Amino acid sequence: MNFDNLKITDPICYDLVQKEMNRQETTLELIPSECIASLSTIEALWTPFTNKYSEWYARKRYYGWNEFVDEVEELAIERAKKAFPWVVAVNVQPYSWSPANFAVYVATCKPWDTVVWQSLLDGWHLTHWWKASVTWSFFNAVQYHVREDWYIDLEETAKIIRENKPKLVWIWASAYAREFPFKEIAKIADEVGAYIAADIAHISWLVISWVHTNPAPYVDIITTTTHKTLRWPRWWMIMVTEKWLKKDPELALKIDKAVFPWLQWWPHNHQTLAIAVALWEALKPEFIESNKQIVKNAKYLALKLKELWFELVSGWTDNHLMLVNVWRWRWVYMQEALDKAWITLNKNTIPRDPATAFYPSWIRLWTPIVTMRWMKEKEMDIIANLIKRVSDIVVDFWYIEDKEQRSKNLEEFYKFINSNKDLEKIKKEVEELCLKFPIYK
Repeated sequence: MNFDNLKITDPICYDLVQKEMNRQETTLELIPSECIASLSTIEALWTPFTNKYSEWYARKRYYGWNEFVDEVEELAIERAKKAFPWVVAVNVQPYSWSPANFAVYVATCKPWDTVVWQSLLDGWHLTHWWKASVTWSFFNAVQYHVREDWYIDLEETAKIIRENKPKLVWIWASAYAREFPFKEIAKIADEVGAYIAADIAHISWLVISWVHTNPAPYVDIITTTTHKTLRWPRWWMIMVTEKWLKKDPELALKIDKAVFPWLQWWPHNHQTLAIAVALWEALKPEFIESNKQIVKNAKYLALKLKELWFELVSGWTDNHLMLVNVWRWRWVYMQEALDKAWITLNKNTIPRDPATAFYPSWIRLWTPIVTMRWMKEKEMDIIANLIKRVSDIVVDFWYIEDKEQRSKNLEEFYKFINSNKDLEKIKKEVEELCLKFPIYK
């Protein structure tokens, strides 16, 4: 990729772009939620479609000369329906995750209606009924949880739904390593006439590739991000399934109205074009084969970490991510230590976490980006051993309950990792490995 015009007009921003590109090329990116957009998708984002106003939906624009914008939006919708069987209506205009999911609330619920979803500390997400989210201010939320073995507690979920008779039930989590029980939860929600929404942001690529159960036969609404494993631009889609016809024939129209004009205004047409391009790529056989390898790599990495005496939440993974116990040895600063070794992942809370949200007892990682760089089982073995070597280096830095002592301990820890030669050696090994598997060849 070249940025010749940017280099001339704004050398400072050009330099930042180069630094970020170099960081991505030379680090092991294992953070669940991040992905590699294809070159074609990136090129689509650079097009002059960004110049055009196109208020409303295709063939209903308020501004003139939107013929080509209309074709782009209709093409994206058509390809989305091909990628997701049983989907009959698609909205490709939501700007991002939070407003897209909030549009579902607005379309299906009134203020203070009861909504059921999975607890944040059990793998859910901050944007759904937590005090930091606006959803907390508008809806009555009842949360279901996971069992001691970290599987969704279906007995408790059934009891909660039957007792509270919610208007909307969500099925989704951002830190759940097992297959989602769409059929089981939807069956219970149907008993009380609730709308059922599946947020498949983390597994939409698995659904397209038939490596995970497709929620469409069981739920009314599907939402998904487009910038995780789908290798698309940073965007969102809301899809309505065939099932909704029996429950609410106007649901698709309600969602369209919730997105525009209730919650947002003009669509970003260059993003819509990039979605259409990425959907075309997602329908190709090589996309499916790559996604199968992502799951193979995740299972292999999980196996190797277990062989190195790391404990995994629920003991295994059915998908692309895993949560690893660092509380067992109280190494809650592992994310920071791994950053110094150019291995990037994120710390994560778990149910009944003995530590705090700022220093949680687990780390979360996944395999999509390294797989998209054409790494396979051999490299997963290397990555597992690199993580173990880092953990051995920081073994003496434990979590301390007392805040004052913890502050001193952290100060010593940062001095240690900033000057540790073994971490520097691992960083060089990581860089050498990554350069063998360039992101954009």
